Amino acid sequence: MPTSAPSETWLGTDRRVLALAVARMADAMGNSFLIIVLPLYVASEAVSGDLLGIPASLVAGVVLALFGVASSLTQPWAGHLSDRVGRRKPFVVGGLVVFAVVNLTFAAATQYWELFALRVVQGMAAAFTITASLALVNEVSRPERRGTHMGVYNAFRLVGFGGGPLLASLLVEMGPYRLPGLPAVTGFEATFAVAGGMALVSTVLVMLLVEDSRVSGETARRLRIRVWDRDGRGLDSIFALGLATLVMAACMALLSAIEPEVNQRLGQGPILFAVEFVALIAALAVLQPIVGRVSDSLGRKPFVVVGMAALVPTTVAQGWVTAPWELIVCRVLQGVAGAMIFAPALALAGDLATRGRSGAQLSVLTVAFGLGIAAGQITAGALVPFGFATPFVVGGALALATVAMVQTQVHEPSSPRAKPGGQ
Repeated sequence: MPTSAPSETWLGTDRRVLALAVARMADAMGNSFLIIVLPLYVASEAVSGDLLGIPASLVAGVVLALFGVASSLTQPWAGHLSDRVGRRKPFVVGGLVVFAVVNLTFAAATQYWELFALRVVQGMAAAFTITASLALVNEVSRPERRGTHMGVYNAFRLVGFGGGPLLASLLVEMGPYRLPGLPAVTGFEATFAVAGGMALVSTVLVMLLVEDSRVSGETARRLRIRVWDRDGRGLDSIFALGLATLVMAACMALLSAIEPEVNQRLGQGPILFAVEFVALIAALAVLQPIVGRVSDSLGRKPFVVVGMAALVPTTVAQGWVTAPWELIVCRVLQGVAGAMIFAPALALAGDLATRGRSGAQLSVLTVAFGLGIAAGQITAGALVPFGFATPFVVGGALALATVAMVQTQVHEPSSPRAKPGGQ
């Protein structure tokens, strides 16, 4: 649903999509620092608080999950607001600026409640960036190239998201840092500073390289998310894709909140954990453009169904690993499954979205992803005391149930060019 003439393309990808993808890559790298660092920060002596004996693993899960909860609650309204205004770029830039400030402020937090508050503000800021940038990618994409563009956009974002943990673990382990005439800088402080800097770099890139689009088409005066289809006989296809995205994200996020337990079980340190975490991201980044491009020709739904089915064994197997290499293999295979779901689901939602309402409608999937990350982190932190394998078994069971839901409730247009009205 492009609203302006297509710009020149490079290797079949619109230059505006590439520019936005590179900017989001820098932002994602700074954000992913926190997934590795915050659980260690919570467990350190740098922060404290009276939480009535709640286990540190659950505190870490809540700290990580608050970002997803706050972002998810804000995203539908942020997407609807950008639909109403008719522009996306100001929302992307504004969210990135707040995000950068919050990243820098983490170094001054000394109480658990301060971490909670910062994560809420950070999540709300990210909501504006996420919804506006994804809507912009959708609007500049021709229907027959939407899968490719969604794959490329996500791939660049994931390259940054995957590279961040490796750099963050190195920054933490190599600290403190001492410069002549200046106080020592801890590894945590250095990591928060670099994360803030990455968000600022991303802001500059968006301002200089990304062209805005003018949204055309009917825009609803009120925010309305459709749960049931028009006949009332089943789920709305976009909503069903959102549920599939939620389960996928939850399965992928189970590992992030139980870093101390994983390290103890496998006898490893933060660097190996970062490698295991990044293994999934690397598989997603490499395969999504390929899967997205193929889905432009063969259709979106079959990839989502097969990907959800593959998510079952690749999630459950992580509960029984006993060596780092086994977990790395499981994470790579889980990433392959996720790649078959993520880009085709986003592209299919874009195919189904109504002109002028893509900000709000695509937020169903971005909200689901954020809630899924939060659900996975909280689930892992709460269930791991009952056995290391427990959260992974629960995640696999949910993925199995989702296969049937996608098969029966998601309806695909006859071709990527088809645009059903009124979704």
